[in-house]
Amino acid sequence: MGKFIYDGNIKVDFEDRLLAHLQAVIMAKVRRGESFPFTWKDDISIGGGRTTVYIHPNVSMVFKYHGSRNPQLSSTWLHALTYNANSGRGLYVIPEPDDAAVREQPPREEMVFREVPNDQSPLAARS
Repeated sequence: MGKFIYDGNIKVDFEDRLLAHLQAVIMAKVRRGESFPFTWKDDISIGGGRTTVYIHPNVSMVFKYHGSRNPQLSSTWLHALTYNANSGRGLYVIPEPDDAAVREQPPREEMVFREVPNDQSPLAARS
């Protein structure tokens, strides 16, 4: 279990692999000067519920890992966490998506745009 320490006094345990993904997403946004909320569910041993902190580039953050190896990062999980972080709700912990399930989804059909002759366009009909 790794530890995320925010502003020196908020400490929360996360699995090393999850913590590495959170660090990648948080640091990417902080490097761009972006601020955002970060929410997680609290362990039942400390009363349950949830905690939200406001991530800001001027606040101290520590990512402390239990293990010595860098976990391999999943691009699918990074994308999902980044998508959440960029939403109005902010970053929140989600389980790692199954990469195989993502690959098995049928590919989206390509959107095809065609040019409409001027005499058939809606603007031409108004004149």
